[in-house]
Amino acid sequence: MKAKGCSKIQNNKLNTYDWLCGVPDAEGATDFVEVQFKNTRKGYYLNNTKIPLEKGDIVAVEASPGHDIGTVTLTGKLVLLQMKKNNYRYDLEPKKVYRKARPGDMEKYEEAKAKEHDTMIRSRQIAAKLGLDMKIGDVEYQGDGNKAIFYYIADERVDFRQLIKVLAETFRVRIEMKQIGARQEAGRIGGIGPCGRELCCSSWMTSFVSVATGAARYQDISMNPQKLAGQCAKLKCCINYEVDAYVEAQKRLPSREIVLETKDNSYYHFKTDIFKREITYSTDKTIAANLVTINASRAFDVINMNKKGIKPVSLEADNKTSAPKRDAQDILGQDSVTRFDNNLKKKKKKKSANNVAENNNKQQQVQQAQQPNTQQNQSKVNEVAAENNNSAEKPNANQDNKVNNTNNKNKARNNNNQNNNRNNNNRPRPKAKANNDNKQQNNNKAPKPSNNSEA
Repeated sequence: MKAKGCSKIQNNKLNTYDWLCGVPDAEGATDFVEVQFKNTRKGYYLNNTKIPLEKGDIVAVEASPGHDIGTVTLTGKLVLLQMKKNNYRYDLEPKKVYRKARPGDMEKYEEAKAKEHDTMIRSRQIAAKLGLDMKIGDVEYQGDGNKAIFYYIADERVDFRQLIKVLAETFRVRIEMKQIGARQEAGRIGGIGPCGRELCCSSWMTSFVSVATGAARYQDISMNPQKLAGQCAKLKCCINYEVDAYVEAQKRLPSREIVLETKDNSYYHFKTDIFKREITYSTDKTIAANLVTINASRAFDVINMNKKGIKPVSLEADNKTSAPKRDAQDILGQDSVTRFDNNLKKKKKKKSANNVAENNNKQQQVQQAQQPNTQQNQSKVNEVAAENNNSAEKPNANQDNKVNNTNNKNKARNNNNQNNNRNNNNRPRPKAKANNDNKQQNNNKAPKPSNNSEA
């Protein structure tokens, strides 16, 4: 409503989309304008003085008594269509638009509006003292403050004549009582529905249609009052949204009252899956016993057979077609509830298998590293043995050189030992050990045989 003229902003459920805006002939087609007041109250007023009005203008209009303050919501030819839609009576003398609101009119309007909440609380207390079974939900003051409209909710008829007298004496204004329904009150208060969205009655619905429990039965919704009821304690309006589609789909299915006959049993309707076109039958009317699920075409075939006096052996078709196997697999694993747990187990198994493989590889590497050393040692032993054999059978020059080298080494060792012994002999020793020393010297002087094994 902030944008005037050809505004297409739909920020209020009472806004009307002006699809004729901008058409020259439509703008001056009528002098009637649509004016909106507090809550869902609207009125149609005649602009006989040709005041240039646009959508969003605040105007002072005729009221009984005095005047009222409202906002222009629609102008042009579309107003006539809205009047016809809302069954406005043309034979009555229309009320008129006085003028655009002045600053003095707005001051009175703001003062009257500020008293609405306190008046509602006080009126509730008065109604409770009088013992009236009603709830005053809202109070709306007229723009000039001379009249007040009390909106109330009551399940039964209420005699509020005494209440009107008390309210008129208390507030010194003219009193008007207007009854509203629970859905209208919920739409006025607003809220969030179980679907997570704003309530339909407070967002876009303007006319309320009665909802019956039969609509829930057509859709096979559980008859749980807590789930079927909305915040207004009435059946949810959204139950009516898909009823027509269910009714059309039900026409293409066999009647639920038909009993299917076979050679063994009689089958009664138990439940229907409209989307899959599958029907489940039971051998008992009241409880689920020997349930058999067949498609709609098979049910029609059995019904036709029963009309001809033929009873099949079973409800199911003789030639059962197995369900086609799915080539594609569910990559995400949405069919499994514990898919995340299985993935963890698989990961653990993979980790353990990888650890075992790594340990085996390490052991093989260690064994491979040890094998060359043992082979080298064995090759050295074999070479030494071969050299000994060759030296014994066929002496070569290389072998002679090796023998000479070993002899020279032995001679150098003997010389070092002799020098050490001489040094030791020069030292004074006791006589008892002289013989032993001489024996050692004699032994050291004797040449030691060459050992090839030492070499």
